[in-house]
Amino acid sequence: MAVQPKLAHVVLQTGRLAEMREWYCALLDAHVVVEGDGFAFLTYDQEHHRIALVQPPFPVEPKSPLAAGMQHMAFTFDCLDDLLDRYSELAGRGLRPKVPVQHGVTTSLYYRDPDGNFVEFQSDNFPAPEQATAYMLGEEYARDPLGPVFDPQTMRTARADGATVDRLTSRAWALATQEQPADPASIWA
Repeated sequence: MAVQPKLAHVVLQTGRLAEMREWYCALLDAHVVVEGDGFAFLTYDQEHHRIALVQPPFPVEPKSPLAAGMQHMAFTFDCLDDLLDRYSELAGRGLRPKVPVQHGVTTSLYYRDPDGNFVEFQSDNFPAPEQATAYMLGEEYARDPLGPVFDPQTMRTARADGATVDRLTSRAWALATQEQPADPASIWA
């Protein structure tokens, strides 16, 4: 078997270094490792940097949803309760997801940074990768690979009131609690 690499870091080019630095530090509970003229290296764990921000010495164009490139980066939480705890912490600081989606395979919150890049916070809805893969090869996922949107505060409240993780991570729960159907494809806008 070949040696497998691990993702070390992501580098984002920006025209607003300070704003992006503050946003990523808040979202990821990260800190600045080193910052200089036109760059900042951030980490949230033992790695020397996980997110690098670079601001070139020339103006950069705003990101267009019509341009090719990375659609989002994703960070996973060990369980739904951890994801909901982080949601509450961030919401208390005014950071709210642009679109929460019940993919079926994951429960996901998509945040949008000041430059328009999406960051997904997720928790897996299956205990084993084989089960997740089987779900993605199944009928429900084939009918709708994105899944419905949901209200994370409603989910948080339901969990605090005793709703089980299995119930809350179902598409049926997300659909039943929608006040108004929303388009999960808005993660591309």
